Amino acid sequence: MTDITGHADEPPYLRIATEIRRRIGEGELAPGDRVPSTRRIAEEWGVALATATKALTHLRLEGTVETQPRVGTVVATPAPPGTAPRRRRPPPPSGAGTGSSATAAPAEQELTLNRIVGTAIDIADTEGLGALSMRGVAGRLGVAPMSPYRYVTGKDDLILLMADSAFGEQTYPATAPDGWRARVELGARTLWTLHRKHPWLAQLSPLTRPLLLPNLIVHGEWTLGALDGHGLDTTTLFDIHVLLYSHVQGLAIHLEGEAHAEATTGQSDDQWMDSRAHALRSLTDSGRFPTFTKIIGSFDDGYDLRIDTLFELGLKALLDGLTPVIEGRNTP
Repeated sequence: MTDITGHADEPPYLRIATEIRRRIGEGELAPGDRVPSTRRIAEEWGVALATATKALTHLRLEGTVETQPRVGTVVATPAPPGTAPRRRRPPPPSGAGTGSSATAAPAEQELTLNRIVGTAIDIADTEGLGALSMRGVAGRLGVAPMSPYRYVTGKDDLILLMADSAFGEQTYPATAPDGWRARVELGARTLWTLHRKHPWLAQLSPLTRPLLLPNLIVHGEWTLGALDGHGLDTTTLFDIHVLLYSHVQGLAIHLEGEAHAEATTGQSDDQWMDSRAHALRSLTDSGRFPTFTKIIGSFDDGYDLRIDTLFELGLKALLDGLTPVIEGRNTP
């Protein structure tokens, strides 16, 4: 754990920012390099996620780092010689924004619900849903901490708006493909693409407590429409719809989980497996699991878990198994 006990007169977030700034200044982190995520900072410095978020926000506002969609927070590229440094206006004090619109700060005047939701999605995409906070969104936007509350009631409300926006990023053609299977495949792959882009979507609600969001229902309507008209009773039809969605959600939940595991352990999945080589060898050498040992030994470079391949394999298996259920009801 990195020691930040020095400079006790400074709050922890400033000490963390100073240390990251030092790493940049001494070349440990070059322009374009990813800086530690909020999760990594919390782990390395032993602070709360809110403190880690505040440190990155401070560095972002001063122009030291910048956020790149689906990449994360990186060291900002220095401005070309002769140009003014890229510095963002620091956030106004907590009491700002209470006056008339004529005296409101520019960022306050430009604040919209779409900007709040878009910024929140960017934070969740790059740093994970656990890093999301109303204060962090306000800091990223450069507005007073309470300003977003003029548009949303709180974090839970914001997350629902984020999810509805994310699910609405893709829709379906006016003319559907021929055949129920082609339509179902398109629906499943569309949902998978959205979960791939926004891994936090799979973390929002268990299957037993579905999200009742208009843009999510669009995807459900597409699949239900593909299955309707094949003689299925309504319970079976809806069960199949839920089963298909659970295949997407069940695999996608591991996307965010892997990102969290990498952040907290500091190891990639390959590095983690390498660190477990002794345990794996003990299992294969025990003689208790001959089939497992034979298959593991057949991989030249180890088993490569490809989640997209698993999605396609599972989708095909599901549809192959469902075909006689769906099409068999058409027979008298």
